[in-house]
Amino acid sequence: MQPSDVTDRASFILFINTLEEEVSSINPSEHPNPTMADFIEAIGRYTEDIQGYYDNTGQSINADVSTWRVFADILKGATMYE
Repeated sequence: MQPSDVTDRASFILFINTLEEEVSSINPSEHPNPTMADFIEAIGRYTEDIQGYYDNTGQSINADVSTWRVFADILKGATMYE
């Protein structure tokens, strides 16, 4: 499941379950954010930058409007953001 599939709380829960499975399969030493503190920091930094991601990919999403989709994008992005 991708963040773009998230439209409501129920689909966000499914997304979280999928994301957990995906992240669990990564060797911690190979993960860009191996500790919880690193991941929380990445969430904060990605949240600051997410509007640029939307703009650069031609998505007409306003990151200042909280939606389940934006939350999903932030969490997914933070798994890769260093």
